[in-house]
Amino acid sequence: KDYTDVVQSCMGNFGRWQLWVCCWISILKFPVAWHSLGIVFLAPPTESWCKRPTALHNLTDEQWRNMSQPPAASASQGRDSCAMYDYTGRPYDASPANLSIVACDDWEYDRSVFQETIVTEWNLVCERRQLANVAQTVFMFGVLVGNVLFGMMADRFGRKRTLMGSLVLQICLAVIMAFSPWFELYLILRCFLGFISVSVVFSGFVLCMELVGGKWRTVSGVSYLFPVPLSYITIAGIAYFVRGWKELQLAITLPSVLLFGLWWVLPESPRWLLALGRTDEVMVILQEAARINNRPLPPNLDKLLRQEPTDQPKAGIMDLFRTPNIRKNSLVLYIIWFSVYLVYYGLVLNLGNIGGDIYLNTVLSGIVEVPAVAISILFLLKMGRRWPLCLTLMGSGVACFLTLAIPPGDKSLQWVTITFAMVGKFSVSSSNAVMPVFTAELFPTVVRNLGVGSSNVPAGIALMLVPYL
Repeated sequence: KDYTDVVQSCMGNFGRWQLWVCCWISILKFPVAWHSLGIVFLAPPTESWCKRPTALHNLTDEQWRNMSQPPAASASQGRDSCAMYDYTGRPYDASPANLSIVACDDWEYDRSVFQETIVTEWNLVCERRQLANVAQTVFMFGVLVGNVLFGMMADRFGRKRTLMGSLVLQICLAVIMAFSPWFELYLILRCFLGFISVSVVFSGFVLCMELVGGKWRTVSGVSYLFPVPLSYITIAGIAYFVRGWKELQLAITLPSVLLFGLWWVLPESPRWLLALGRTDEVMVILQEAARINNRPLPPNLDKLLRQEPTDQPKAGIMDLFRTPNIRKNSLVLYIIWFSVYLVYYGLVLNLGNIGGDIYLNTVLSGIVEVPAVAISILFLLKMGRRWPLCLTLMGSGVACFLTLAIPPGDKSLQWVTITFAMVGKFSVSSSNAVMPVFTAELFPTVVRNLGVGSSNVPAGIALMLVPYL
C-alpha cells in the first residue's frame, strides 16, 4: 500500500489502535454538546405573571391572573404578563374598569414543567426577556473566538495538552456557573465556557485526523459527529429527572471528572511531536500503535524520523481570494457554512418553541441525526461531495419553509410542524457532516487549514444570530 509518510506507514491507515483512541476522544464531545444544548432546558420559554400580594396567596394561579392581568395590546397575545391592575388601597373585588394599571416589580412563574431556570432565578422576563437569549449569544461568541484561536493553542501546546487542559477548565467554569450569584457573572463564565468547549472539540478532531489515513480520514471525521445526537438524547433524559437549573448544570458537568483518566490513555499527535524534533516520544507512540495494529516497524525507523522535513510555503488570508476560482470557492463556502449553522442550531435551540413536549422533541432531534450522519458516510464514499451537499441543503430548506405553512396556534397540527422540523434536522445534519470534508478538499494544500478556519467565522456569526430567530 502507498502511505503518505513514515509515520502513517508505521501506524497504518486505520486499525484497532486508531479505533480505540478515536472512540475515547469522541466521548469528550458529550459534555461539550450538553453545555451547548443545555440552554434549551436552562432558559426555556416560561409563562410568568405579576406577583400577588401576601393577602391573596390562597387564590389559585388562574384566579389571581384573571383578576390581575389586563388585556395585552394585541388581542392575539391574550393577557399582559408585564402589568397588573393596581389594587393598592382598593378592595380586591373592585371592578377592573376603575383600577389603574402598573408595571410588575416581581413575578410568579409556571413551574409545572421546570422548577427553577435562569429565567426564574434572575427574572429574565418582560423588558429583561432578551437577556435569556444573550446567555446563548455570549456562549456562541466564545465559540467564534475559540474557532479562530484554537489552532494556535494546539500548535503551541500540543493536541493532547490543549484537549485535556481545556477539559479541566470546562469543568471548573461550569461548576462555578452553577453557584453564580449574579447574572452578569453567569454571562462572563458562559462566554469563556464556549471558548473552552470549542477547544475541546477541535483539539480532539485534529488529533483523530492526524492518527488515521486514506479514506479513513473521511470516515473518522464524519463519525466524530456521532456523539452529538447521542448527547441530545441523553441530556433530554437528564433534564427530565433534574428540573432545577443549578442541579442540571452540575449533572451535565461532574461526569466529565471521570474523563481525567484519558490523560494516561490518549497519545500526543506523533506528527506534532515530530515537527518539534521530539523523535524519542514519537518512537514510543509508533511502537505502541504498531504492536496493537500488528504492523512491522522498519529497522532504521529512528534514522527515517530524523530526516529534515521539507519546508512548506506560508499562506495568508489574501491567498483565499487571489485567483477567480479560489475566490469563488471561498465566498460560496462562507455562505454555505453560515446557512448550515444558522439552520442547524436554529432548529436545535428552538426545540421548545415548535410545539409538543420539549423532552420528546429533543430525543427525536437526536434520533433523526444518527442515521443522517451514517448516511453521510455512504454519500461521501459512493457519491462524492457536491450532489449530497446540494440535495441535503435543498431538503432542509424545503422542510423549514413548509413549517411556516402550519398555523402556529393550531395544536391539532403540532405533529405536522414537528415532522417537518425533524425532516429539516435530518437534512441539515447530513449537510453539516458533508460540508467540512468538501471544504477541506476544495482548498489547495497550502491554504487548507486557513480556508477551513476562515469558514468558521461566518459560521460563528450565524451562531450568534440564532438566539434571536
